[in-house]
Amino acid sequence: MPIPAGFSTPNRLSAKQRAFQQLQEWIIDGTLRPGEKLNDAELAGALGVSRTPVREALQLLNAEGFVEMNPGVSTQVTEVDGEDITKILPPLAALQSLASELVATTIAPEQIEELRRLNAEFGEALGKGDTAYALKLDEEFHGAIVELTENSYISNTISMFQAHVRRLFFHNSIILTQDSIEDHELLLQAFERGDREEARLISRRNWLRAVDIYHAKSISRL
Repeated sequence: MPIPAGFSTPNRLSAKQRAFQQLQEWIIDGTLRPGEKLNDAELAGALGVSRTPVREALQLLNAEGFVEMNPGVSTQVTEVDGEDITKILPPLAALQSLASELVATTIAPEQIEELRRLNAEFGEALGKGDTAYALKLDEEFHGAIVELTENSYISNTISMFQAHVRRLFFHNSIILTQDSIEDHELLLQAFERGDREEARLISRRNWLRAVDIYHAKSISRL
């Protein structure tokens, strides 16, 4: 079980939180490969924590679908199924579009301009082919909108879905396109008009486009 060295995690987090975040990151980016069996003692040594927070972190990852625990047998990383995009993105699109609708009439002009700056940087990253950085900026863009709802129920649920989106991206099931740049700008224009319904529709379309692209690729391979 290869484990990277030299990584760092924020000291302000508890041992369980640090273990959870790092293990989730390794699963998302493929450092811990699909189907790989996990040894809690090895993980604890690599993370510099005891086995208890690692076990607690693995239980959380099991609940979120990143690992599969078979007590007394093994714990292993779950396989990646590209078809899961059709299960993950529709509910995520519903929550993200709700967030856009909720903030459409309260978002401040300076907050819109910050989102416009992020979108410009997102477009530059896509233009350079730096899709990993583009994904990070896309998350920041939508995450800033979600944060403005000041609704932890929405943000916590979206966070879990978003982690699976990142994993599908790293395993080539989700593709970012230039169309998102225009979607983002149209969303910002809806915010400027205070148009809640248009903001909801644009956000939903933006998130569901990846499903259409995935299906189109699947058909082309037949």
